[in-house]
Amino acid sequence: MGLKILHVEDDLDIQEIAKLSLETIGGFEILQCESGKQALEEVKAFKPDLFLFDVQMPEMSGDTLYKAIKLMPGLESIPAIFMTARAQTQDIVALKELGALDVVTKPFDPMTLPDQIRAILARNTAA
Repeated sequence: MGLKILHVEDDLDIQEIAKLSLETIGGFEILQCESGKQALEEVKAFKPDLFLFDVQMPEMSGDTLYKAIKLMPGLESIPAIFMTARAQTQDIVALKELGALDVVTKPFDPMTLPDQIRAILARNTAA
């Protein structure tokens, strides 16, 4: 069984590409949600090993969602990687200060996304 990833993305096309990439190529187990609200409802039952959150979403941004989840008992230490098309240095710094392991820029390459995620995890667990 692969790594369990909770992926939250409001763009259904990006969701589909990411799911195909992460499940088929990466061998990960994926639960996808279209909104922060849906993720908050499903996160405890899924028990993910990693969060993969879009930053810019309607109603609840990825960073707001991450802050909310970190307040939930038993979920505060689950690592997060953010995905964004706005990858300015100050945005990346702010997400890392929040506790993100790293940021994947969109558009991403579906063929290399699983390896990108493994590399980020390896860098952050080797320390």
